[in-house]
Amino acid sequence: MASRIALVLFICVLPAIVTAIRPEKNPFSVKGRVFCDPCRATFETSATTYIAGAEVILQCTDRVTNEVVYTKKGFTDSTGTYTIDVNEDHKDQVCDAKLINSNHPTCNEATPGRDQARVILTGYNGIASKDRVANAMGYMTHEVAAGCADVLRQYQEFDDEI
Repeated sequence: MASRIALVLFICVLPAIVTAIRPEKNPFSVKGRVFCDPCRATFETSATTYIAGAEVILQCTDRVTNEVVYTKKGFTDSTGTYTIDVNEDHKDQVCDAKLINSNHPTCNEATPGRDQARVILTGYNGIASKDRVANAMGYMTHEVAAGCADVLRQYQEFDDEI
């Protein structure tokens, strides 16, 4: 009877012990958004929409050799948000989220300067959260949409008030 109790205890306790000593499976979660800029303003405005199904890649390079050492793809959801889970720490590497492809038929020109976003993927920097939020990246339409003059005029009015 004692051996059965020991066996049951062993079967129940062993998985808990293994789980406790095993490192986290996904130490980081990179999140960001991909937008469409119909006004070609190169930043998010009130006319901005978000692109579902855009392809993004997370790429880490060696700080010294600049050799690509890690890549992982992701896609945006219906809100234009992507999440890429990363399984390891990249403490001595430079990591960037980059635009790959927009499936939007009229908004598929990458916005210069907004086509990638730097992400810090290490636990050795004082950031307690495992979530890493990348700056929004964007595409522009080839032609300026109607009504954009009014949208951009609002930003000029804000500048005049300051």
